[in-house]
Amino acid sequence: MTAALIWLIIGVALIVAEVLSGDFVLLMLGLGALAGAGSAALSGNIFIDVAVFAVASVGLLVLARPALKRRFLSGPGVKTNADALVGASAVVLATVDTHGGQVKLAGDVWSARSFLEGQVIQPGTSVTVVEIAGATAVVSAEP
Repeated sequence: MTAALIWLIIGVALIVAEVLSGDFVLLMLGLGALAGAGSAALSGNIFIDVAVFAVASVGLLVLARPALKRRFLSGPGVKTNADALVGASAVVLATVDTHGGQVKLAGDVWSARSFLEGQVIQPGTSVTVVEIAGATAVVSAEP
């Protein structure tokens, strides 16, 4: 049972060290060490334990790590919430001017105002969302 405890300590230490590196290599090795701990608890043969550790670690590094890196380290490529609405098309429902109006945006009715001072946009006109200011869509008529 001592070998299993050593594998367990190594596995946990590698997973904790992953917090500092953020590259998912130590995480995969830590999970491999935990698999080695499981093998040591069941078999007790050091050669089998090392083989389980090696196969699990290499398998995780080759199969799981690339997918995890793409998922978590890809950066701010996906817009969400109000940022996702900027640049979207909307249709004017009630006359939009600099003081107010309504548009249908992403299936919902939004309060709106025109981006350009003095611009009046009539119902049925397609507009583009320039920004979201609170709960109001700031729009401009499409050319």
